[in-house]
Amino acid sequence: MTEAKKLSRRTVLKGAGAVTLAAPLYSKSALASSGEINIMMWSDYLPPDFLSAFESETGIKVNYTGIGSNEEIINKMKATKGQGFDLVSPTNNRSLQWEPLELLQPFDMARVKIDAVNPAMAKIGTDAWNFGGAGSHWLPHIWGTEGIAYRTDLWLPAGDAPSYGDVWSEENAGKTMGRAHSMMLGAGLFMERSGEMEPGSIWSAYNDEETMRKVWGQVTDWCIARKGRIKLIWNDADTQKNGLMNEGVIVGQTWDGPPLALKAAGEPVHYQAPIEGAMAWVDGMAIPSGAANMDQIYAFIDFAYRADQAGHAIDSHGYNSPVLGADAFSGDVYKKNFQEAYPGDSLANLNPWPAEAPWYADVRTEFVNKFTSA
Repeated sequence: MTEAKKLSRRTVLKGAGAVTLAAPLYSKSALASSGEINIMMWSDYLPPDFLSAFESETGIKVNYTGIGSNEEIINKMKATKGQGFDLVSPTNNRSLQWEPLELLQPFDMARVKIDAVNPAMAKIGTDAWNFGGAGSHWLPHIWGTEGIAYRTDLWLPAGDAPSYGDVWSEENAGKTMGRAHSMMLGAGLFMERSGEMEPGSIWSAYNDEETMRKVWGQVTDWCIARKGRIKLIWNDADTQKNGLMNEGVIVGQTWDGPPLALKAAGEPVHYQAPIEGAMAWVDGMAIPSGAANMDQIYAFIDFAYRADQAGHAIDSHGYNSPVLGADAFSGDVYKKNFQEAYPGDSLANLNPWPAEAPWYADVRTEFVNKFTSA
């Protein structure tokens, strides 16, 4: 996502329909060792149909642990010293936090069909995740955005696009939701647009701790003053879906996948990039230092990088795939939802999540805790 400001559907899914990879031939050793792979990944990324197809084709059993935050992955790996899992799924902007931990190992790129994925996303691994010059420690898996979801039968934005500010508005008090740290960042972007904060403040906070504390102090005070308007703080995909369908939430700051999955299922839910710009991310695959099932890891990557399997998966989870040609195997509903989520120049106005230094994450946690405990 290093060129996210220039992204379009054409560049993101360059070559759609042009690449169809043949089913790989799995080595006997991949099936003759443990026959299992232990994966810690975001809770809705591996649909049941995808897992059953992989297990049926390869004979490899997937032990899938779902998570809802990067902190869960990092804390688990620190606690186990890199043991217990074969693949984990850090987000592209967390490289500065992972490198000093020395809990990941580089991929053997000779065993990865890297030409099957979008080059701009593959480049993230070779640029930001080439720890110690040992090679890429990260491969792209799923990409998406965080923006605004709402119940179309209960609320509509005032203009052509919603705003991060809609989550905090008095009009919607008691009927909104968000994830604490990203909802606070969204509040800052709204404050910039409404003239309550200097333009560029939110991004300048990534430069140094002094600036970060000044900016986030202002944002946190603003959010605390409006905290009573927030109904639900979500922490994973299911919480987002449940909020929209069962908890009385009419508008929220969410990932794109959960609301689009609801929309695809016929529910009165819409997701759209806000006027301030959706936050863009790429979640990847990484091998912990203590991974035990190496052949199974590469068999899984082979399968995940097949356009047909990636395309079928995005129909289920609602996110997007970096695999070239994947959308040719997705349905018309996915294509329609994508276009409606990013109308006009929305893709050109994406905000890539900047790389987070360890100090940034620690200080942000201080302000998030101040907000949540207020």
